[in-house]
Amino acid sequence: MSGAEGKRASEGARYRLEVCGLEIRGGRGGPPVVSEISFAVRPGEVLGLVGESGSGKTTVALALLGHTRRGLSVSAGEIRLDGVDLLRLSPAGLRQVRGARVSYVPQDPSAALNPALRIGYQLREALRVHARGSGESRALEVLGEVRLEATPDMLRRYPHQLSGGQQQRVALAMAFSCRPSLIVLDEPTTGLDVSTQRHILDTVRRLCRVYGVTAVYVSHDLAVVSELASEVAVMYAGRIVEAGPAAMLFGHPLHPYTQGLLASVPVPEGGQLLTGIPGQQPPPGHRGPGCSFAPRCGIALDECRVRVPAPAPVAGRTVRCLRVAEAGAARAQPRQAAAAGPPSGAPVLSVRGVSARHGPVPVLSGIDLEVPPQSCVAVVGESGSGKTTLARCVVGLHRDWTGEMTFQGARLARGARQRPVPVLQQIQFVFQNPYTSLNPRKTVGQIVAEPLQRLLRVPRGEQADRVISVLEDVALGGRYLSRYPDQLSGGERQRVAIARALAAEPSLLVCDEVTSALDVSVQAVVVELLRAATARRHLAMLFITHNLALVRTVAQFAVVLQRGEIVEAGPAGQVLADPGSSYTAQLMADVPRLRSAGPPAGTGGGTRRRDA
Repeated sequence: MSGAEGKRASEGARYRLEVCGLEIRGGRGGPPVVSEISFAVRPGEVLGLVGESGSGKTTVALALLGHTRRGLSVSAGEIRLDGVDLLRLSPAGLRQVRGARVSYVPQDPSAALNPALRIGYQLREALRVHARGSGESRALEVLGEVRLEATPDMLRRYPHQLSGGQQQRVALAMAFSCRPSLIVLDEPTTGLDVSTQRHILDTVRRLCRVYGVTAVYVSHDLAVVSELASEVAVMYAGRIVEAGPAAMLFGHPLHPYTQGLLASVPVPEGGQLLTGIPGQQPPPGHRGPGCSFAPRCGIALDECRVRVPAPAPVAGRTVRCLRVAEAGAARAQPRQAAAAGPPSGAPVLSVRGVSARHGPVPVLSGIDLEVPPQSCVAVVGESGSGKTTLARCVVGLHRDWTGEMTFQGARLARGARQRPVPVLQQIQFVFQNPYTSLNPRKTVGQIVAEPLQRLLRVPRGEQADRVISVLEDVALGGRYLSRYPDQLSGGERQRVAIARALAAEPSLLVCDEVTSALDVSVQAVVVELLRAATARRHLAMLFITHNLALVRTVAQFAVVLQRGEIVEAGPAGQVLADPGSSYTAQLMADVPRLRSAGPPAGTGGGTRRRDA
C-alpha cells in the first residue's frame, strides 16, 4: 500500500461520515439551495447543525439519507458513510442502507408514528425489513435502551396512548434498533418540556457513545446543541458560515451571524434584553452576488456585497467573513432589562380554588393566583402539568372547572359563549401554533381586522388604518395586508396572531407557548415585541411556557405547576434563583445552558473541520 493510500485508509478509519462539496439545487439548473457543504464526523461523536429556518439545515440532513425534497436534486459533492458514497448508490442500494446503516429521527413523532399500528409492530418492522430478526426480545431490549418500560404491555400500546416524550423515545428506539452507523436527528426536542428534553438528550448521548454511532443533530436551540455536540456548524442562506469546537464557538463566536444568534439566547440566571437579528434570511435565487448576510450585518462593507467570502481558518475554527477580525473584537455585551417596580391597584385577574377535569381525569386542583395590572405572570411546568388547561379555563375555551375567577372585579362565566362581548374583547388569547390558529383563506388584513369588526364595531372606513397601526406595533407593517398565512414564515405568522389579539385593545393577554417552535432570533423578536406592547398598551399578561430560560426575561412573577397543583409561586427572580421546591430546583437543573468551557461530557471533540 502506498503512502497516499495508507493515509486515505487512516482517514476513513478515523471519520465515519464525510461530506465533501455538497450542492443541492432546485429544478433543472435552478438556484442553489445549499452549496459548498463540507464536514466530517468520527464514530460516537455528535455534530450540531444550527441556524435559522430556511438556512438549509433540514435539506442537508435529508441529503445524508440520500434523499431530497420534491423539486430538489444533488448537483455536486459526495456523502461518504464508512467509505461508501451514498449519492452513488442505486435506489435498491439506498433502501438497504436506510434504517440499517443510516436512520432518521423526525421533529414530530406523533406524525411519524403510524396511529393505526401498535408500538411493538412498528419497532419490529425495521428489524424484519433488514433481516435483523423479528422477535419480541429485541423490541423489548431497545425500549429499555431508551428508558421506557420494557414490557409486553408497552409494545401493545398505540402512539396516542403515549406522551410526546414517550413517542420521541419510541422514535429513537426505532432509529437505533438496527445499530446504524449514522443517525440524523431533526429538531427532536422542539416543543418538549425541559425535563423530557433532558431525558432525550441523555439518551442520544449515551447511545451514540456506547454503540459508536455518528450523529448529526439539527436544531435552532443553541443551548441544547452546546450541551450535546462536540462540534458545531452554523448555516446561513445555504452555506456553513462558521464551524468549530462547540465550546470555542459558543464561548467566542467570530462570525456576526453566530454572534447575533447567541445574543438571542435567553439566560435562565438573568433577565437580559433579548436582541433579535434585524431583517430576514434571503431565499434561494435572491441571495445576491456577495455575502448573503451583508444586508443584516452591522459591520458590512461595500466589498461584502459583491464578493462571497471564502472559508478561512481563524482561531481554531473555519469562518466565512471578510471582516472576521473586526467582528471578533466588536461583540456586544448583553443589555439587562430594567427592573419593574411593584404593581399597584387591584389584580386584573384573580383565580381562587380552581379545579378542572378532562372527563373523569382531574387536571387542575385548587389553583390560586393573581395577575397584577401592567405585569406578566409566567406559568411553568412539565408537559401534562395543567398549564394549557389553566389558560383555556381563563379564556373560556375549557368549561369543566369549579372554583372562582374574577376579571377586573367581576366574576367570569365558565364558557366563552356565556361571557359578554366586553369581556371577550378584554381577554385575548394567543395560541401556541400559528400554523393552525390563522385562517388560511383570509389575508393578514382580514385576520387582524376581525376583532375590530366583531368586538369593537369599528366602522369599515377606519379599519385599514387601525390594522396597519397594529401591524407596525409587531414590526410587520402595511405591506403584509394582502398576504396569506402560507406566504409567511413561522415567526411572521406568530406576529400576525399577536397583532390580531392586540387589535382588540385587551386588558389581559394570555399567551400559550407562543415561542415554543420559533428560531432563537425570531423568539427574541417576539418576546421583545410582547414586552414593548404590554408596556405601551398597559396590558397584563399570563405567559404559559415550558422554557424556563425565558421567564426572567419576560415575567415579573412565576407560578410553578406540578401535576395540576401549584408547588411554588412568587417573584420570578426569587423562584428561579433560589427555588424553595425540589421540583422547581430540578426543572432549573434540567434547563440547557450555553457551555463554553471544554467539550461536552462524553465527547472527545473529534469532528474534523473542512472548508466551511
